[in-house]
Amino acid sequence: MARAAGTVGALGVVLAVVGLLPWLSGRDPALTVLRARSAEQEATPEALDAIRADLGLDAGPVTPPVRWAAGLLRGDLGTSWVSGTDVLPSVVTGLRVSLGLMGAALTVALIVAVALAAPVLVRGRGTSGAFAAMLAAVPEFLLATVVLIVAGVWLGLLPTSGWQGPAHLVGPAVALGVPAGGLLGRLVADALPAVLGERWVELWRGAGVSPARVALAALRRALPPLVPQFGMVAVGLTGGAVAVETVFAVPGIGRTALGAATSQDLPLLQGAVLALLALGLAVGALAALVRRRLLGPALRDAGLTLPAAPARRVAPAVPAALAAVLAAVIGWGLLRDPYTVDAAARLAAPSPAHPLGADGLGRDVLARLGHGAAATVGTAVAVCALSWLVAVALGFVPRLTSGLSDIANALPPVIAGILVAAVLGPGTDGAALAVALISWPPLAAHAAALVQEVRASGFLLAQKAIGAIPGWILWRHVLPSVAGPVARHAALRLPGMALALASLGFLGLGARPPAPEWGLLLEESRAYVERAPWAALAPALALALLAGLAVALSAAARPTRTTRRSPHGG
Repeated sequence: MARAAGTVGALGVVLAVVGLLPWLSGRDPALTVLRARSAEQEATPEALDAIRADLGLDAGPVTPPVRWAAGLLRGDLGTSWVSGTDVLPSVVTGLRVSLGLMGAALTVALIVAVALAAPVLVRGRGTSGAFAAMLAAVPEFLLATVVLIVAGVWLGLLPTSGWQGPAHLVGPAVALGVPAGGLLGRLVADALPAVLGERWVELWRGAGVSPARVALAALRRALPPLVPQFGMVAVGLTGGAVAVETVFAVPGIGRTALGAATSQDLPLLQGAVLALLALGLAVGALAALVRRRLLGPALRDAGLTLPAAPARRVAPAVPAALAAVLAAVIGWGLLRDPYTVDAAARLAAPSPAHPLGADGLGRDVLARLGHGAAATVGTAVAVCALSWLVAVALGFVPRLTSGLSDIANALPPVIAGILVAAVLGPGTDGAALAVALISWPPLAAHAAALVQEVRASGFLLAQKAIGAIPGWILWRHVLPSVAGPVARHAALRLPGMALALASLGFLGLGARPPAPEWGLLLEESRAYVERAPWAALAPALALALLAGLAVALSAAARPTRTTRRSPHGG
C-alpha cells in the first residue's frame, strides 16, 4: 500500500511539473507555440491572444493540466498544440520505435556482457574491471557518430538515417548496446567470483558436473541482486537514447519528448513522459517478479546463504598507472591557456605546439581538457557520492521507494534537466541536481536487493537467535554487505554521470560555451569528428581513464576474507 501511494504521488508530481513547465520557465507558451507553428508569422498581440484563447492559456496555468488530466481519465491524451493532431498516435508510434530499438540494443548489450563475464567463469576469479568500465564510459552519441561515418558513409554498409527496416536498427543498437553491455558485464563479473568460491562449486566439479552446468548455476546464483539493474538499463535504453536517436534521425519516444519540450507542446510532452513512466513501472514490476522467482522459497523462509566476500585484490599498480596518466594530462593542460583562439591552427593535428591538436576555433585541446577536469570530474564525483549515500539509506525502505525509483529511472536526463532548469534556471548547480535526481534509482535498487537478501539469510537469523542487538547486526553485517557492492556500482556509473552533466550543458542547461567542460568538448567536436578525430578522442579517452581509475580503485579497496569476515562466517 505504501509503495502504491508513493508511486501515484511521484507520478502526479512529475506530470504536474511537466504541465506547469511554460509558467515555471518564464517563457510565454503562446509565443513558443506560434514560432513552432509558423516561424514566419509575426508575433502580434492579436495572434498571441488568439493562441491563448485556442489553447485555454488565458484561464491561467492550472487549467491546461487539469483539462489534460480529465481527458486522460477518458483515455484521451489530448491534441498537440503545434500540429493539431491527436497525441496518442504520435506517442504510440514513438514508443513502438523505441521499444524495437531497446530490444536490439539489449541484444548487443547482452552479447558484450557475456563476453566480459565469460573469462571470470572460465578462470574462476575476478579482474580489475577497468576494461568493462571504459566500455561503459564510451559516449553514446560519439560512438553513434563514429558508426554513422565509418559503417554508413565510408563503407556504405548501414543506412545513415531514418527508420524503415531492420538494417536501420544496427547502428543505433551498437551505439547504445556497447556502453550498456560494459555496465552489465562489469556488474555480473563483479558478483561471480564470490559465487565461484563457494563450497558447492567445488563439490559439483569434483562430482564431474559439466563446466557449462556449473557456469549456469553460478549465474543463477549471482543474478538476483542484478535483475533490477537489467530492467533499469532497458528503460534507460528506451527513453534515454535521445542523442543517439538524434544522430540517426530515429523517431523514438525520447526524441519526441525532447521536441515537445523545446516547442512547449504540453499535451505531447505529457503523453510522452506518461508513456515513459508507465514503461518504467511495468519493467520494474517485471524485474521484481523475475528476481523473486530466481530466489525461490529461500527468500520467504529466511534460508538464503550469502556469497562470501571476494578475496582477490587488484594490484596497486593498476590504479596508480591510470591515475598517473590522467593526472599528467590534466596537469599539463592546466599550464596552458584554454581560451586563446588561433584561426591558423583550426583543426590542427597533434604537434609540439598543440600536443592533442586544436578544435574548430583553433583552441588548444590539451588546455581545454585540463581546465575542464575540475568542473566535469568534481561535479560528477559529488553527484556520485550523494547518489551512493541516498541509495544505501533508501535501500532499507524499499517499499516506500521502489515505485519512486522506477519513475525517476524512467525520466530521461534531458527531460529532468529541462524541468529543473525551469524551476531553478540554467546553470551547473541545476544540471547537477537534475542528474542527481535520476542517478540514485539503479543504486537504490541494487542496495534494496542486497538488503533483502541479507535480511533473509540464515546467518542473520542465527545472529538474532543468539541475542545480537539490531545496531550491531546492522553495523557489523548488513552495511558491509551492502555498502561495498553499491559503492563499486556507483564508481562504474561515475563517467555516465559526467556525460549526463555534459549533455545538459550542451543543451544550455548546465555549463555553457566557451567553458572547457569535457562534455562540451565532445559535442563541439562531433560536427568535425571525421576531419579532426583527435578533438573528440581526447575527452573520450579521459572519460575512459576516469572510469577505469574509479573501478580499479574500488576493486583495490575491496576487503578480503582476511580483513573482514563474510556475513555467513566465510
